[in-house]
Amino acid sequence: MDVIKDILTFLADNVFGQVPILIGLITLIGLLLQRKRFEDVFAGALRATIGVVILFIGVDVFTGGLTSFQTVLASAMGTTPPKADHTLTQFLTDQGGTIALVITVAFLVHVLVVRLFPAARYLYLTGHLMFWVSTVTVASLVTIAPGQDQLTLVLCGAGFVAAYWTVQPLWMRPLMRRVMPDDRFGYAHTSSLSCLITGYAARPLGSREKHDTEKLKLPRQLSFFKDVNVSTALIISVIMLVAVAFAEDAVVGKASAEMDPKLSSWVWALLVGLRFAGGIAILLFGVRMFLGEIVPAFKGFSDKVIPGTRPALDAPTVFPVAPTAVMLGFVASTGVFLVCLAVFAAAGWFTLAPPMIMLFFVGGAAGLFGNVVAGWRGAVLGGVISGLILAIGQSVTWGLYERTAPELATLADPDWYAIGWLLKAVDPVVGDGSIWLVPAVALVAMTATLLVLGRAEKRRAVAEGAAPGGDKAPANA
Repeated sequence: MDVIKDILTFLADNVFGQVPILIGLITLIGLLLQRKRFEDVFAGALRATIGVVILFIGVDVFTGGLTSFQTVLASAMGTTPPKADHTLTQFLTDQGGTIALVITVAFLVHVLVVRLFPAARYLYLTGHLMFWVSTVTVASLVTIAPGQDQLTLVLCGAGFVAAYWTVQPLWMRPLMRRVMPDDRFGYAHTSSLSCLITGYAARPLGSREKHDTEKLKLPRQLSFFKDVNVSTALIISVIMLVAVAFAEDAVVGKASAEMDPKLSSWVWALLVGLRFAGGIAILLFGVRMFLGEIVPAFKGFSDKVIPGTRPALDAPTVFPVAPTAVMLGFVASTGVFLVCLAVFAAAGWFTLAPPMIMLFFVGGAAGLFGNVVAGWRGAVLGGVISGLILAIGQSVTWGLYERTAPELATLADPDWYAIGWLLKAVDPVVGDGSIWLVPAVALVAMTATLLVLGRAEKRRAVAEGAAPGGDKAPANA
């Protein structure tokens, strides 16, 4: 038993938890299944791995500045983040092994489900979110059913997580088909709740054809805003300079000293804006590089291992489609969150901590999906919805994890809040020792969804005169 546990933990820590390795291995296997030449297999797997590494380098470049900016912004707003009696570090020390086992068991269950149900369609491959979804699930289970042994937590958590990984790309599929009409890959990110709400709410606001962010007509003097790198650098730099103007000198000095002790705080603010724009450019380059390899390589799985399946990938994979919409969503979400921060502080409700990284990825993703529905109006609405969800979610969820890791509320994406409160809703039942109802209900709901979708696809196939059994991946997938 210990050997199996060690093997599963090793896979979680060194394969599923390491996105470049996971993507590289899948590309390698996919190309081998297609019987490509050795040099093509080797180079393709390496390019996919390097592409993911470049993507994360881009993320590190711009999030490094945002982390410091978060502190400066809180100082400028005159707020202090709430204190926690328990920390995420302590929780991961206590439950890290359980979380690793949940990741591995859940992924194996997920692969089996996708193999058995053609309607499942997508294989969830966003490695770092595999970790965070599992962490949030374990924290929620520990909260509603304290004192459970590790085996119970692993099996219950894995069943719930596998159901989420299977269904989440499916409820995003209608919106993703607007972004990727050829259905080359799915969307696997915990911003999906915000994106889904935006997709429905933006419908009355117009159409993409009339208001597409990438086709906005600007006066000649403002035409430089159409270059996403220039507009990003300018917008973030202005926000940074305003924050520095109102923040405490000691806080700004400490943040700027981390980059260079001799640096002026004003120059530091400008450099953070420029680094942010540079990081986005690096990120988008890495996305294009690894997508150019993983999507064709995945055809090996689609043809020979899991028929008809596609990869479901991280949010940045769709950002190149409409980078201006991403920026609009990010700016709108940040603005709304700051308004909420001021209102909440003035009312004495809760002291919010600006989650700049989440505001970018969640607000940017919702902005992009809002754009495909209603153009720039939808992009702005997506940012507004994301800012509200992140602010309200943070304030009402902090106390939910007070006995485990309250920081999960400040690090959270919208789906995290949904998972936490969904599991909290079954607390009265689970409190009687029926924790096994959590995975049972989740897996039954998932199975029912897949059966309904499968029957619908068969009826559609028959109506179109095609062979039933689910649509196949496109030839270039």
